[in-house]
Amino acid sequence: MKINQLVFAIAAILGLQGCTSRGLDTPDLSAALEHPNIVLIVFEDMSPRIGAFGDDVASTPYLDALAEQSVRYPNTFTTAGVCAPSRSSLITGVHQQRLGTHQMRTNSPVPGMSGGGPIEYEAVPPAEVKAFPELLRRAGYYTTNNGKTDYQFGEPFTIWDANGPDADWRGRADGQPFFAMFNILETHESYIWPEDRESVNPLVEIVTQRNRRDLAGKERLTDPADVEVPPYLPDTPLVRRDIATHYDNIAFAEKRVADIIARLDADGLLDNTIVIVTSDHGDGLPRMKRTVYDAGIKVPLMVRYPDGRRAGEVDTRLVSFVDLAPTIIAWAGVEVPRFVQGRNFVTGEQRGYIFAAADRHDSAPGRTKAARDARFKYIRSYQPDLAVLRPLAFRDALPTMQEVWRLAEEKALRPPALRLVSSPRGAEELYDTEADPHEIANLVGDPAHRATLVRLRAAMDGWIARTGDLSAIPEADMIEAMWPGMVQPVTAAPVIALESGRVRLSSDTPGASITFTLDGGDPASGNLYVGPFMVDPGTQVSAKAIRYGYAPSETAVASVP
Repeated sequence: MKINQLVFAIAAILGLQGCTSRGLDTPDLSAALEHPNIVLIVFEDMSPRIGAFGDDVASTPYLDALAEQSVRYPNTFTTAGVCAPSRSSLITGVHQQRLGTHQMRTNSPVPGMSGGGPIEYEAVPPAEVKAFPELLRRAGYYTTNNGKTDYQFGEPFTIWDANGPDADWRGRADGQPFFAMFNILETHESYIWPEDRESVNPLVEIVTQRNRRDLAGKERLTDPADVEVPPYLPDTPLVRRDIATHYDNIAFAEKRVADIIARLDADGLLDNTIVIVTSDHGDGLPRMKRTVYDAGIKVPLMVRYPDGRRAGEVDTRLVSFVDLAPTIIAWAGVEVPRFVQGRNFVTGEQRGYIFAAADRHDSAPGRTKAARDARFKYIRSYQPDLAVLRPLAFRDALPTMQEVWRLAEEKALRPPALRLVSSPRGAEELYDTEADPHEIANLVGDPAHRATLVRLRAAMDGWIARTGDLSAIPEADMIEAMWPGMVQPVTAAPVIALESGRVRLSSDTPGASITFTLDGGDPASGNLYVGPFMVDPGTQVSAKAIRYGYAPSETAVASVP
């Protein structure tokens, strides 16, 4: 593998030249970790196609260098195999079917197009639920997001101090701890599409034009002959080219990780910042993305501590995406709220199971759930009359998907691929992921695995009972309960109570959060209200409130006498 100058630069920053762990040569920083800075880097649509996670085809020198200084968690799973439901669980620590964000999508990103549901809507989570960056912000952290949000409960202005393409830690006050989230888009499934494709679908055309811009200068590194084609996809030159293109996109996109690390180091922050790297779900290829098979939900996770602790370790425990929120909250020294359904994956009790779900995707209905232990995977389909792969405009833009449809028409698909486009499918599936990592041989009817099947069924039933499941009711009924009359509720405007120079803010909407400014400015860009505060006489207070999924309130204004 050729390592260019930038790789040497990141290796030097991470202490990989001449020593195995920079932490061995630095003082104990445990005291400084009381309120550490935290950076979370989230790739799109990327299974563990990283050299450090055992992929020999991957060209990922930056991520490999970072992994040498990190704890790797190779058994990490998202709660969904598609972005928005998964991201909503990541940012709250709550499973998407409890939030009402389980359908993909609730709202189209393109004006005039449908998200696929009865109406365009934003989910309304339970009133107590808050995104964890808002909890950190309440505790004094400066919180920023760079890139995609996509939580399906709107864009609450109370979550982030800064949210945009240039957002990072540099806008904070001196000495203020920060949480900075970076989202790397260039590994998304749409970047596999041919650059010269044309489409009558407005979203596909917009994305294709973006890809031509974002991937300018990308190198062709991966030989299609070297990639592994899973048995459920056709082994054709087009499919191999798509997989190789995905590897090349990862190699191109991982340079952003090096840039972030270099900026932290240049600002003197690397030695007191925890860095986390993961992906929002598995690869963006058919039978991977939008499914609950391991190829759709198993993702890389690595954590680099600034004091060098556990550098190079591999921790094989099961980790769910809902576990990231409580772990990060605990690192920040904040009490983990009771609504969080995950557990601290560093200090908490180890999991026996992870759980995932897949529901409607655009206009294609579906309802599937999965329970997995360290070895076995159980999948339950509530609509077994529906094939795994059905026409879907966004997925059909992939040449690989077109190959599947072509060979299906020619009756030339291999049996594992043919099963994906056939219906009915099995109502239940059971796989030994150790012996059968591609999840091909369904063991439901095997008497030798009867006890495992019964155990995983019970685990799933217990999970559903504990967490709640809005996917069990018709989507229109759920929307009506959240948006009476199918109309988005409006958050009640803040009440500004003034007494002897003390200001108290409140809203009559349960679960509303409030931001404010003093003496002008948009309160949506102001300070997060955490409790009563003192101001000088004559000060003008402006405040705005938002409950997740509701429309924001009007601005309330009052002057302190």
